[in-house]
Amino acid sequence: MSARPSTESRTDGTAHEYAAHTPMMRQYLGIKADYPHMLLFYRMGDFYELFFDDAHRAAELLDITLTARGESAGRSIPMAGVPYHAAEQYLARLIAKGESIAICEQLEAPGASKGPVKREVVRVVTPGTVTDDALLDARRANLIVAIAPAKRAIGIAVLELARGDFAVTEVADETALAAELARLDPAEIVVSEQSTLELPVEGIALTRRPSWLFDAISARRRLEGFFEVAQLDAFGCADLPRAIAAAGALIDYVEATQQAALSHIKSLRTYAVTDTLVLDASTRRNLEIERSASGDTRHSLVGLLDRCATPMGARALRRWLAEPLRNFDILRHRHLAIETLLSGSHAGLSERLKEIPDVERIATRIALASARPRDLSGLNRALTALPAVRRTLADLDAPLLAALHEQIDPADEVRALLERAVVAEPPVVVRDGGVIAAGYDETLDELRDLSANADGYLADLELRERERTGVDTLKVGYNRVHGYYIEMGRVHADAAPIDYQRRQTLKAVERYITPELKKFEDQVLSARERALAREKALYTELVESLAAYLPKLQAIAAGLASLDVLCALSRCALDYHWIAPTLTDTPGVHITGGRHPVVEHFSDTPFVANDTQLDDDCRLLLITGPNMGGKSTYMRQTALIVLLTHIGSFVPAEAATIGPLDRIFTRIGAGDDLSAGQSTFMVEMSETAQILHHATERSLVLLDEIGRGTSTYDGLALARAVAERLARHNRAYTLFATHYFELTQLAEDWPASRNAHFEVADYNSGGEQKLVFLHAIRPGPASRSFGLQVASLAGVPRVVIRQAEKHLAELEAQSREQSGPQLGLFEPAPAEKTQVEPDPIHEALAELDCDELTPREALELLYRFKRLAAQHDKR
Repeated sequence: MSARPSTESRTDGTAHEYAAHTPMMRQYLGIKADYPHMLLFYRMGDFYELFFDDAHRAAELLDITLTARGESAGRSIPMAGVPYHAAEQYLARLIAKGESIAICEQLEAPGASKGPVKREVVRVVTPGTVTDDALLDARRANLIVAIAPAKRAIGIAVLELARGDFAVTEVADETALAAELARLDPAEIVVSEQSTLELPVEGIALTRRPSWLFDAISARRRLEGFFEVAQLDAFGCADLPRAIAAAGALIDYVEATQQAALSHIKSLRTYAVTDTLVLDASTRRNLEIERSASGDTRHSLVGLLDRCATPMGARALRRWLAEPLRNFDILRHRHLAIETLLSGSHAGLSERLKEIPDVERIATRIALASARPRDLSGLNRALTALPAVRRTLADLDAPLLAALHEQIDPADEVRALLERAVVAEPPVVVRDGGVIAAGYDETLDELRDLSANADGYLADLELRERERTGVDTLKVGYNRVHGYYIEMGRVHADAAPIDYQRRQTLKAVERYITPELKKFEDQVLSARERALAREKALYTELVESLAAYLPKLQAIAAGLASLDVLCALSRCALDYHWIAPTLTDTPGVHITGGRHPVVEHFSDTPFVANDTQLDDDCRLLLITGPNMGGKSTYMRQTALIVLLTHIGSFVPAEAATIGPLDRIFTRIGAGDDLSAGQSTFMVEMSETAQILHHATERSLVLLDEIGRGTSTYDGLALARAVAERLARHNRAYTLFATHYFELTQLAEDWPASRNAHFEVADYNSGGEQKLVFLHAIRPGPASRSFGLQVASLAGVPRVVIRQAEKHLAELEAQSREQSGPQLGLFEPAPAEKTQVEPDPIHEALAELDCDELTPREALELLYRFKRLAAQHDKR
């Protein structure tokens, strides 16, 4: 998404000559000028209206009616609007499409001043800075990223505003940047106006900011002021000028959009890409971590693992998968915690966690002063549930669980304050009243009592005044024009006490006011308004006082999220029969009875487990066998077992011992990139080049059918050269699936290479060869590929299969004449032979499928053969 030019510059020819417009349009254009690249929601009564190009764009994006409103500057005004009470659903749709919105509210009642109602932008909503639950996916993190490139490094700043997590790093080049953006999957990217970076912005909002905001020196000062420190050394980024530039620009942008203090952002975390097991965009896509190849999230790894009871846990699980750790000590503690939970009452713990609302995002809204009453009542419920969670943790003996027990502080003082201040079931918004609990504030209680007890007071006053005047027909009343009054017939006017002041004279009655009734009137008529005003002030003070507990609330939320993930992973281990992997400092990947977690779970047939042994004796495993034999599943399951190990999970295997690894690479499947002008083969070679440049002896590499996108000789030559490079230079742990049988020679030429194949049983049934895929890996190369049999299973017409069998026989005969049973890679091209003119009748008969002919088609064929025979005789 590119930044759009200013709306004013396109909506009328005199954008800066506001005098020609109506007063309201002048107000609108003045406000819009400050938000030229955003949609402006301009409040008019019960609607948010959009004008000019904003109206056209909103009508298109939201499928709402485009209309017109009168004229301004001699032109009709395009207009579209959404109801005020339903604005959130429209905002959610716009945010999902990558749009940013400035919300302009009325700040006074109509008629309160001359000219247009006073209006002001009170809120800016962008894809990366939104914090409202209604606009967010509760189970996914929402990140905003700023990028500051330079010749030698690219600075990256990452903020999850809804959690207050702020981090920076630097990467070497655009390739590393692309991999990091694929890992982060941000909702919005902020760059300089002059940036020429080619970014993968499809589905991501791209915001351009003035270049001077990315100056490292001014950004450093901005960050020092924001965190109130003299220098940035404590954050570990003092020597990362591009990271500092990105962080300073990002803080400036977020402060501008939120128009509130970002008090929940307490620190700046510096991280290195090398701290994690790196997976690039292609690898994440091929392993189907977030979604399957069809785009389905349920049949992905996340869909399988997400047994979390809270949204906080679901987001933390995705963070763990996005940041698989290389620190074995942390991973061993997670494995031990899961093992301990399996031996205890983890099911009961999960049920207790279900009672806890999203403390993480509630804390953020408290910090941004945007917390609603039900956020506070939800926080109260969460804190009330904590003692039971801590009691369960106290009985579980594992260092990580003990640390979480301490981290999940009960925060008794916060809970006591909330119980005293907020009713159990408050309304949605403060303006409706009834949020602050009775007994919390004496003044508010008096105002509420006065308003609630007005009728009783008036009845008592009427009774007292009748006794005082002796007039039984006296009554106390009220109208909207004159307010409260005491009414008596004009015949009783002489009985009116001296303190009665005439308020209104009617035909048969007189109406009076007394000092006592006037005082009551002043109190009652304003009691509700004063009560609401008092309640709003108390609520604001309450939210401000809760902000002082933000560090404690954030720690509680983080602890609950980690505990929830551990409970979810322990449930997976129990239900799916997974085991604890062994982490070792000895290089290698040793898996016994490994299984693909997603395929096994969703398959209707028993899954066939297979072993994987990669170490110094076998750096390259060449895998042959037919399509559908299980090669791709086998390679993916190996990578997924490694990935699960590095998030601290149990794994689907009988045993697994994993040594130090730095990256996982995959090159699986075929696909083009038309938007970038890249063919399928170009994409394949680009991804292969990425692997060859960056794979190390600590990398796990999965390659499937390298070279199949070009001619046989080119593809075979490339495949062999790639395999040799990986085996001899990169020395990566490589699973290399191929149909080129010639490559199996590498196992003899290179000692750290091995051959393996997937077993297939074939048999003859009714004159046709049938296949049974056993999905079991065996040592040695495959005997053949069974390509024609698989094509037949796929439904290719029999006439095509028979023709292919004929061509195959000819090619094999030619190959035997030239160089034996297989076509040699570097054999000279066969000499041309004299071509025998084909017999058209024999060709037609070879293509014929008698079983599919209708009587009419058979008759037509006889006539055709007769004509062909006559033509042949003439020659």
